[in-house]
Amino acid sequence: MAVSSCPCPKLFVASSFECRSDSSSSADQPSQGRSNSARHGTTPFLSGAGMSSLILKFPPNFVRQLSTKARRNCSNIGVAQIVAASWSNNSAAGAPSAAAAAAAAAAASAIPAAEPAKTLAGNEVVGIDSSDNKNVSVVQLEDLSSDLEYKSFLSSDGSIAVHAGERLGRGIVTDAITTPVVNTSAYFFKKTQELIDFKEKRHASYEYGRYGNPTTQVLEDKISELEGAESTLILASGMCASTVLLLALVPAGGHLVTTTDCYRKTRIFMETFLPKMGITVTVIDPADVKALESALEINKVSLFFTESPTNPFLRCVDIELVSELCHRKGALVCIDGTFATPLNQKALALGADLILHSATKFIGGHNDVLGGCISGSTKVVSEIRNLHHVLGGTLNPNAAYLIIRGMKTLHLRVQQQNSTALRMAKILEAHPKVRCVYYPGLPSHPEHHIAKKQMTGFGGVVSFEVDGDLFITSKFVDALKIPYIAPSFGGCESIVDQPAIMSYWDLSRSEREKYGIKDNLVRFSFGVEDFEDLKADILQALETIESA
Repeated sequence: MAVSSCPCPKLFVASSFECRSDSSSSADQPSQGRSNSARHGTTPFLSGAGMSSLILKFPPNFVRQLSTKARRNCSNIGVAQIVAASWSNNSAAGAPSAAAAAAAAAAASAIPAAEPAKTLAGNEVVGIDSSDNKNVSVVQLEDLSSDLEYKSFLSSDGSIAVHAGERLGRGIVTDAITTPVVNTSAYFFKKTQELIDFKEKRHASYEYGRYGNPTTQVLEDKISELEGAESTLILASGMCASTVLLLALVPAGGHLVTTTDCYRKTRIFMETFLPKMGITVTVIDPADVKALESALEINKVSLFFTESPTNPFLRCVDIELVSELCHRKGALVCIDGTFATPLNQKALALGADLILHSATKFIGGHNDVLGGCISGSTKVVSEIRNLHHVLGGTLNPNAAYLIIRGMKTLHLRVQQQNSTALRMAKILEAHPKVRCVYYPGLPSHPEHHIAKKQMTGFGGVVSFEVDGDLFITSKFVDALKIPYIAPSFGGCESIVDQPAIMSYWDLSRSEREKYGIKDNLVRFSFGVEDFEDLKADILQALETIESA
C-alpha cells in the first residue's frame, strides 16, 4: 500500500497504526522503499528500509479518530493523505522493529525543532514526542483561517468553468486535481472560545451541514465566477431554488409579476401557494413592456420573475429594459436562465438582480443529478440563504461533486448543442411536415432581435409542432431512435417529449391550449451526439407522418 505525505505542514492529527509482515515477500527480496516529499516543503519521513515486507493496516475506527476538520481538508477519505510516523510490530511481543524505529526517528525529524510537543485529548491536534517513540500518525492540514480568494486570470468562460473555485480558490487542501467530497453532517470546535470566535466572525469554519459544506462551497464559488456574481447559493433542485427565492423576497401581501410562458410547476406554486400568504400575481406576455409598466404603476411590485428563454416556447425578455423599468419602481428582477446557461447569456451584466438555474439541466449536464442555484449580490442572496437555512433544501455534497464535474465540460457541451440545435431548427422550419418551429436563433422567432442582442448562443432546445394530431405526433416521437422520451433537457443524451402528454396530461385539451400547449407540440433537447446522426434520425421519424 503506497502512502504519500499530505501537502500542508501546519497541523498534525494523532491516530495509531498496526502493521504486519507480508508473508508473500521473500527474505532476499530487495527493498522497494520510496521517499515522499510534500509539495510545500515538508521533509521526507518514510525510510525505504523494510517497506516491501510491510503492509499498513488501519484500525477499524481510524476514520472516526480523525477530526472533522481533517476530513474536511483532506477529503475525509484521506488514505492517500495519511502517513505513518511510526508503528509497532505486534508479532515481536511489543518490541519495536528496526523499520518502526527508523520511521519514528524520521517522523520526529520532520517536525521543526522549535515546535513544542502537545498532547491533547481525543481527536485533538497533537505534536510528536520523540523521546518515547509513541505510535502516532500525521495528517497535515491547512488552517481555514487562511484567506484563499480566487483571483481570476482567465478570460474564457470555458476555462473559468473548469478552474474557478478550485485551482486557486478552494479551501480544501489536497494534491488531488478533483475536489474531494466532504461527507459530514456537523463540524466541531476545539474549545468554546473557538466557537465564540466563529459566531463573531473572527474564525472561519463551518457549523452544520445545512449551513454549508466545503464541497458545496467550491461549486458556489465556481458558479459565482462564471456569472460575475458576488455570491451564489446552491440548493437541492431548481424548483427548490425558485420557491425559496419567491418566499424570501416577496412579503406577505406583496405583489409579483411573471410571464405567461414558464415552467408549469413554478406557475402552480405562484397560483396555489402564494395566494395563501396574500401575495397577488400579475401575468404578462414576455414581450409586453406596456403591461409590465402598468403592473409596476398600479401595484407595489416586489419582484419581476421570468424565464429567458422561456419553457417551452423559448420566448425572450429584454433583460436590460425590464431591469431599468423595475428598478425605477424599487422592484427586483430575477431571470431563470436555465435554457440559456451562463455561457450563452449574462443576466447580471444586463442589469438583473438575480440569476437562477436548474443545475440539473445544462450545468450538471449528464442527466444524473438534481440541483438549483441562485446568484447575485451578497446582500440579496444572503436574504434567500437565511430562509434556505430554515427550510433545509440542502444539496448533498456528493451531488455538488457531480455538478462540479459536469461543469468541466460545460463549454464543450454547450458549443455542440448550440450548433446542432440551430442547424436542426433551420432544417425543421423548412420541412413540409413541420408546421411551426420555436427557436430564438431563427429570424421567424418573435424575440429574435432580443436574443441576438443579449445572447451569444441560442441554446440546445428546439420546440416545434408537427403536421398531425396527438396520436400522429406520438407516432413521430416513438419513431425516433436516438433521444430518450423523458421530462428533462440539457444533458449529453438527447431527450424528446410531447408536453401535452408529459407535463399537461392531467388537463383537458381545452385547458392545455389556454397555455398554448397543442397536442402536436414537441420539445427536443439536443445532446452531444453527432449532428448527422441526429439529423438522419429526425428526418426518418418525420417520414412516419402521413401527408394530409
